[in-house]
Amino acid sequence: MSTMKTALTIAGSDSSGGAGIQADLKTMTAHHVYGMSCITALTAQNTLGVTGILDVPADFLGQQLDAVFTDIFPDAVKIGMVSSAELIRMIGSKLTEYHAKNIVLDPVMVSTSGSRLISEDAVDTLKEVLIPLADVITPNIPEAEVLSGIPIQSEEDMCRAAELIASAYPKTAVLVKGGHALADANDYLYANGKGTWFRGVKIENENTHGTGCTLSSAIASNLALGYTLPEAVKRAKDYLSGALAAELNLGKGRGPMDHAYLVTEPDEELLFT
Repeated sequence: MSTMKTALTIAGSDSSGGAGIQADLKTMTAHHVYGMSCITALTAQNTLGVTGILDVPADFLGQQLDAVFTDIFPDAVKIGMVSSAELIRMIGSKLTEYHAKNIVLDPVMVSTSGSRLISEDAVDTLKEVLIPLADVITPNIPEAEVLSGIPIQSEEDMCRAAELIASAYPKTAVLVKGGHALADANDYLYANGKGTWFRGVKIENENTHGTGCTLSSAIASNLALGYTLPEAVKRAKDYLSGALAAELNLGKGRGPMDHAYLVTEPDEELLFT
């Protein structure tokens, strides 16, 4: 008999497998963490884009959360894109009820192209309900601009934005992710009044579908394993870099990464039998 550390992803389903709960569960498995999922929405999407979204009713999301927390209590929780205020309130209520720990929130609000992905009402509810519950949030540059209220055009701006966000949520650490043509592969963590840069090597790979989901679920996995937040961020960035460097090439658009790059290659004879 054996046991494992556990992690829960609360996010949408990506039918093409590169982002959302599929990316999260692959990442958790790669870290030898038992992954569970509560689905907020079904999406019809692939490497070219999203063609449809079907939100889960809030009461059914609540039932999923009850089922997980009353049986296999997660050692960490990752929250991804949640499109409605009603769903956000349900998540906040259940996480509070069950005293969830090691909560990593990827505040998905703005796409890489700058398009808003959730309504203003949902953004306000996210700020009011979920961010105060999170141990760490992982905004990209556009999302950090929304949360901090300042434009970000330099590394100094990244630091200032992280500090402004943290000042509004004193119990929540802030990891502002580089990229978006600024501080590529360099992320800034502000936690407990201290800032730390995590420098990375930019990997020339256009197949970056699901990078945000993967990083946040890797951080959650490492927190579940008992690493400190700075250690978890460092290990998560290393994992993400490896998944990108594996240069998986699938699909006709911005493809997914190789989440299983650390898994031993199967015997060729088994592949063709």
